[in-house]
Order: sequence, then C-alpha cells, then structure tokens
Amino acid sequence: MRAVIQRVLEASVTVDGKIVSAIGPGLLVLLGVGHEDGQEDIEWLVKKVAELRIFNDEEGVMNRSVVEMGGEALVVSQFTLIASTKKGNRPSYIGAAGHEKAIPMYEAFCRSLEQSIGRPVATGIFGADMKVHLVNDGPVTICIDTKNRE
Repeated sequence: MRAVIQRVLEASVTVDGKIVSAIGPGLLVLLGVGHEDGQEDIEWLVKKVAELRIFNDEEGVMNRSVVEMGGEALVVSQFTLIASTKKGNRPSYIGAAGHEKAIPMYEAFCRSLEQSIGRPVATGIFGADMKVHLVNDGPVTICIDTKNRE
C-alpha cells in the first residue's frame, strides 16, 4: 500500500458537483492498493497514520498525532499511487489491485483507521471521478510505502 498523508486545515471530496465528504483540521490520506498488499499492510499503515506525530504541540514542535489533537481524517482511494514510471513516459498501473481486491482493502483500512483514531473517517467514492479540495497546513506531506518501510 502506498499513502500520501497531508496535514490539512480542511479537505473535501466532490463528485458530480456535490460535496460527498468534508473534514476540518486533520489528515487527508490518499491511498493506493497493490496486488501484493494484505492485512499486515493495513495494520502497519493504520498504526503509522494514526500515530504519526505531525501536529504542533504548545511549543510549535511537530509532536502530536491526529488522535492527540482530536483531528479528523479523510481517506481517498487513488490507484495512480501504485504507478510504475520505470520505463518510458507513460505510467504503468499494472501493479495496482483490481476492484475485487482494492475495494475491500480500502474499506478495511478506513474501518481500522476509525477504530484507531476513535472517530468516523470521511471517504471519497471508490472509482468515481473525484475532485479533492484541500488546504495543506504547513505544508506537511508525508509519503509512506508499506513495501519500503523507511
């Protein structure tokens, strides 16, 4: 799984001109699911996202997690995160999981994140043409790949 995590002041997803999800301060998580991903990837990534200390404490130091600051989360599926750009200029998405695997993995990630942060997680609509609006706070953007845990 690959995730792009952004600390936001607000974020929303629009489909067909209608806002389907919106959050205030917290995390926007763009999530890509690959063929090789499994339950272990979900568990590891959810723990990492929920405990990632990227929110400021009283001294202005990034030392608090989304849980500690009472923030929200919006998770948007994005198969293009699994793109391979190794050859040529046209990305290959052959490593991205198909709907039959990706949808249950995405939904399981969202449920697990809800449990970890103790509040509902907003979502986009899997496979829809979504417009994502965000106000990145900082900006703070972190990329995580469960297959390259650095």
